[in-house]
Amino acid sequence: MLAEGLVEKELPKMATGSEVFETRGSAPDISEQEHILSINNLRFYYGSTLAIKGVTLPIAKNRVTAFIGPSGCGKSTLLRCLNRMNDLIENTRIEGQVLFRGKDIYAPDVNVTELRREIGMVFQKSNPFPKSIYDNVAFGLRIHGVRGRSRLDRVVEESLKGVALWDEVHDRLNSSALALSGGQQQRLCIARAIATEPDVLLMDEPCSALDPVATSKIEDLIGELKKRYTIVIVTHNMQQAARISDYTGFLLHGELVEFSPTDKLFQNPADKRTDDYIRGRFG
Repeated sequence: MLAEGLVEKELPKMATGSEVFETRGSAPDISEQEHILSINNLRFYYGSTLAIKGVTLPIAKNRVTAFIGPSGCGKSTLLRCLNRMNDLIENTRIEGQVLFRGKDIYAPDVNVTELRREIGMVFQKSNPFPKSIYDNVAFGLRIHGVRGRSRLDRVVEESLKGVALWDEVHDRLNSSALALSGGQQQRLCIARAIATEPDVLLMDEPCSALDPVATSKIEDLIGELKKRYTIVIVTHNMQQAARISDYTGFLLHGELVEFSPTDKLFQNPADKRTDDYIRGRFG
């Protein structure tokens, strides 16, 4: 359960066409039944600075949604709004709604720890704990009270297999995770995130510090993971967004300029600012 006594709310209809997207392209054809997250008129402030400016968009289940845009456009801030990671930053506030399965994740009675189990996150820089490979993957399970060795063993193995890392590390599970290569460390962090069986996986530029070979492995992995998880990714690499995502949102100065199926956004953008950005005229 996301929260004790959390009141069911009717899932609002997502605005379409000129209603919200008049300068942003038409809204993607995602039925309400396919929404797992809905962002509705979201505004986020750092102090008095408005960083996210009334963003509205749906996140489709078992699809990859990418946020692109130049540095400082708000894409990582928006991503962190989806599991309340920005709560950890002082002097911030949020307006609007983020609905997860139709429930407002910013309701006062939401259990934030449980929310972050259901909406996991992988960060830009791989951040394995200074522990063994095994203990890294088992960490979240232990936090949530799992102690049985047989279950821990099973989930650790399944999670490492899920990120195509088991064959590489199965004979050294008690070795330090810090001894792994950069690409292996990032896959380990993804294994750690999926070990708690989230519904949604947030990825904040997960390949930015990796070489092309490791990046290709992560991209292939994302294609496999979306069969079981909903993935939202921030990437500075437009080619990566075009390769791996089903839907793409382009942000500029905290505004959602355009959101549509990825092929449409890259092949026939509705907004000149989007066209200028993807053609390299700025950013």
